[in-house]
Amino acid sequence: MTLDQLVRHAALRLQAAGSPSPRLDAEVLWMHVTGRDRTWLYTWGDRTWGDRTRGDRTAVDSAEARWQQARFDALIAARAQGMPVAYLTGEREFHGLALATSPETLIPRPDTETLVEAALERATAASGRLLDMGTGTGAIALAFAGERPGWQVDGVDIGPEAVALARDNAARLEIGNVSFVHGDWFSALADDPLLAFDLIVANPPYIDAADPHLRQGDVRFEPRSALVAAEAGLADLRHLVDRAGGYLTPGGWLALEHGHTQARAVRDMLDQAGYARVASLRDLGGHERVTLGRQPGD
Repeated sequence: MTLDQLVRHAALRLQAAGSPSPRLDAEVLWMHVTGRDRTWLYTWGDRTWGDRTRGDRTAVDSAEARWQQARFDALIAARAQGMPVAYLTGEREFHGLALATSPETLIPRPDTETLVEAALERATAASGRLLDMGTGTGAIALAFAGERPGWQVDGVDIGPEAVALARDNAARLEIGNVSFVHGDWFSALADDPLLAFDLIVANPPYIDAADPHLRQGDVRFEPRSALVAAEAGLADLRHLVDRAGGYLTPGGWLALEHGHTQARAVRDMLDQAGYARVASLRDLGGHERVTLGRQPGD
């Protein structure tokens, strides 16, 4: 069986299992196992695994080829059971960064780039300080820190495994203006009356425990504690709105990601808490995904 046929067969298996992107999944898993890129697959797809007949000095020997094919088959089987590709490969791209992932953290998603862009647009000064609450892989903090090297960026997460992963991502990406600490929301911060941030951002749990989407797709395998919140998904958003004002500089911004039906509720929270210039921003799919407000002051 040629490589083209092998990947096509795997894609058909994933399609039958309900994958929304079967061909892409099969190609990504093949590239992960072989270390080849998509161009190589499209160019040399008529070869068989381990084929050396055309004098390719980079071809693997037969033993390694058998191991690679067995590994590929195992990953396809796991994906057919619904396991997210990001967990199978241990990596997901976010805002141009290749981030390591693990089942202890949420998988970074393109919609969250809306939150990063909102923060970057408001970080107009050469220096400042941003706080990322519930940082997970460190995706938001690292994407922002990479674009604003003059800023100090801090990330907080209640999961020690997440904090360790975020630190590893920062080290591997060589982003030095960021630090991560373990703790429960604002209780993780030092008891320092002078501690204040120009921007506070968060992608907190915001899904209702009764939401049927929790039984579908990748979220079945993601940590429930990072997905579900009480009060129909609004409890953690409310906590952040209620507490963030005590840690923002005058004129500082609070920006929150939320579910596409929650924008009005979050705007109401911010209005009631006294924030100014409250607004919601739409994600790539056109849904209101991020709501933000400005602390009164300078």
